[in-house]
Amino acid sequence: MLTRKTKYALQALLALAREYGRGPVLISQLASRESIPHKFLELILLELKNLGFLGSKKGRGGGYFLARPPAEISIGSVVRCLEGPVAPLPCASERAYQPCEECQDPEACGLRLVMMDVRDSIAGIFDCTSLADVLKREASASAQKGQSSTWEI
Repeated sequence: MLTRKTKYALQALLALAREYGRGPVLISQLASRESIPHKFLELILLELKNLGFLGSKKGRGGGYFLARPPAEISIGSVVRCLEGPVAPLPCASERAYQPCEECQDPEACGLRLVMMDVRDSIAGIFDCTSLADVLKREASASAQKGQSSTWEI
């Protein structure tokens, strides 16, 4: 499960992706628009900047902006930077593997094998989904919601 920090970070990144190419966005605007506590958002944006996802501009006309195009920022890269490995159990992680103390045979552990499948599925979706992809899905869902169904018999 994602922490509130990561959820807010993804919300903020998506909001900035919607504004990509239009210039920096003020923290106060992001906080208000996305219903994220201002002080918490400040810390999150600073961390995202330090991780290379965001740039900032000080002074008049300043604020935060995406450091790269939305198509180049995957959900997986953000989640891993903020949360760590995406595996549900440490024994199923590729990069942060830790064996379970009670496990007799990790290679044949059914629970570990299932959790590795879960990890692979989650990672596959996260890593193949960019901010631009999420915006396209939003637009598609909004368009479908706006269409009315007409039934004829």
